[in-house]
Amino acid sequence: MHIVGTAGHVDHGKSTLVRALTGTDPDRLAEEKERGLTIDLGFAFCALPSGRQVSFVDVPGHIRFVKNMLAGVGAVDASLFVVAAPEGWKPQSAEHLAILEMLGISHGVVVLSQIGLVDEELAELARLDIAEHVEGTFLADAPVVATDAVDGTGLDDLRAALDDLCALTPTAADRDRPRLWIDRSFAATGAGRIVTGTLAGGPISAGNELATAPSGKPARVRAIQTQGATVERIGPGHRVALNLTGVDASDLGRGIALVRPGQWHHTRVVDVELAVLDGVKNGVTRRGAYAFYLGSGEWPVRLRVLGPERIGPSETGYARLHLPVALPLVLGDRFVLRDFGRGQTIGGGTVLDPDPRLRASVAKPDARPERMLAERGWVKTTQLERLTGHRFEPVLGDWVASPELIDDLRDDLRNQIAGAGPLGLDLAGLDERQRLAIQTLDGIVVDAGRARQADAADVLADHRIIAELAAAPFSPPEPSDVTQQELLALSQRGDIVHADGIWFAASAIDAAAERIAALLSSQPDGVTVAEIREELGTTRKYALPLVGYLDRTGVTRRRGDLRIAGPRLPRVV
Repeated sequence: MHIVGTAGHVDHGKSTLVRALTGTDPDRLAEEKERGLTIDLGFAFCALPSGRQVSFVDVPGHIRFVKNMLAGVGAVDASLFVVAAPEGWKPQSAEHLAILEMLGISHGVVVLSQIGLVDEELAELARLDIAEHVEGTFLADAPVVATDAVDGTGLDDLRAALDDLCALTPTAADRDRPRLWIDRSFAATGAGRIVTGTLAGGPISAGNELATAPSGKPARVRAIQTQGATVERIGPGHRVALNLTGVDASDLGRGIALVRPGQWHHTRVVDVELAVLDGVKNGVTRRGAYAFYLGSGEWPVRLRVLGPERIGPSETGYARLHLPVALPLVLGDRFVLRDFGRGQTIGGGTVLDPDPRLRASVAKPDARPERMLAERGWVKTTQLERLTGHRFEPVLGDWVASPELIDDLRDDLRNQIAGAGPLGLDLAGLDERQRLAIQTLDGIVVDAGRARQADAADVLADHRIIAELAAAPFSPPEPSDVTQQELLALSQRGDIVHADGIWFAASAIDAAAERIAALLSSQPDGVTVAEIREELGTTRKYALPLVGYLDRTGVTRRRGDLRIAGPRLPRVV
């Protein structure tokens, strides 16, 4: 499926042409039919001679309805650019072409409409006029097809040209990140709320839970239609109608986006590349009253030029835009900028950073992920995908970072290990990235929560305190001539256990558990601490910490003054 948007001056026959190609009148409103003037977006579809399917988004050509035109062309694949032979190139022809260029549209067909109203000489003059105005644009080499939608002249040639256009035009990419900018929202009797739009980025299925933006409210997809047919799943690059439940009408409307929860970064500040059109007097400065158009929406924005004081006519520069609401934007999104006061399209461009980190006075945005990484340091792969729209291979766990940062981290860890002494470096004091990176270091052994040089002696192996504690398992001596660091390290290795101020050998804990299990096999209703103390041949000083540790680890459970079997009590053989 390809989405083709019409463009061109008012009264040049765009809607008439779509009706002749598809058999569907794209003018939906009674006022449009009464006045013979397209006011809002219209939609139709047809099959081309090759069997390819094409959907048309028909836009108004009048200057008063540029806002509606912008709502329709934000997600089209190609343009059907219409110029009437009797009138030739007009102001809205120029503005529409500029808008298409700024939105990154790069494929199109030019239609010289109403050809039956002029003679051959005027038709040739109209062709020359078109060629002059499209020179240097994406339409410079586009075919020009003369048509008369009333008597059918040239329609077969136009269908063939559209077939060729669709063969050359890439379809929408599927990145498994659906985003639908709503261009219509209405209630349908017996069905509830319906929204329409051009799906981009990824698929949507019936039953999916989506989120509205900017409100963040959930909405469930009850049913999907495309080209009048109900489907269970629809991929990107299609005109779709979604029947939604669980969401209020006030949270839906033109300019609202539907996305998967958690997949998009929602932002109110973006750094952009901005190309200013020729003829914009005084260029662009921070003093204007600007409107930002992206997807199907329009928002007032505050603008700060990055670097110089202004971006002059025909110049390209960088700016920071402040939006009134948080929108799901991503690197590479295309937009158009208009001046509210002048009622003029002044430029457009590309989102370079949907989450700027540097102050505007020093920011130098570009579209390189390497620049985004350098400004952020370490970034989770999921967050980087939200910002760029692309998946990146993680370098550590699910983290992405520059090679320089990774090398610095590894060097720092080697220095920490070298300075940690014979016991090695305790991993408990490291963050997630450090713990991941230490596993990748050559010549380093990680054992029981500590890292040391592989050729360093293991000073904890067969440590004397283990044998001393094991010799009096249930009445162990207080460790002497042993540092707290050594005791902690031995505990991390699982050789000894600390219980309420008493150090036990790990073997003593296992032996106590087995003997208590034997007691409970004959007294399943429970045993007292005194009975456990007698069984172990110890005193209350040691029995209470020991029983408390067994309770905490699930070997036993306390029920009043008794201990009963816990889920981890050993089985008596």
